[in-house]
Amino acid sequence: MSAWLVKVQVTLKPVVNDPEGLSIARALHQLGFGGVESVRAGKYFEIEITADDRVAAEREAHGMCRRLLTNPVVEDYRFTLARAARSLARRSPA
Repeated sequence: MSAWLVKVQVTLKPVVNDPEGLSIARALHQLGFGGVESVRAGKYFEIEITADDRVAAEREAHGMCRRLLTNPVVEDYRFTLARAARSLARRSPA
């Protein structure tokens, strides 16, 4: 088993209205950042997992994204995968 770090970015699909992004854009304008044209808000996750190999780690990451981390009706996701800096086998779950 190898330790992997999955970095997941979740964003609203382009056709979905983003009220949080609109509020942030308005606030940035009020703070004097007049050059802000638009803002899209999202979520970011860093998840450490163990898997036999890269293919298994990617399969796990896709599964987590589809089953819990996103609402596939209104959100898209993308992730990067890298070997974790240290072994997770010695750490206990939180």
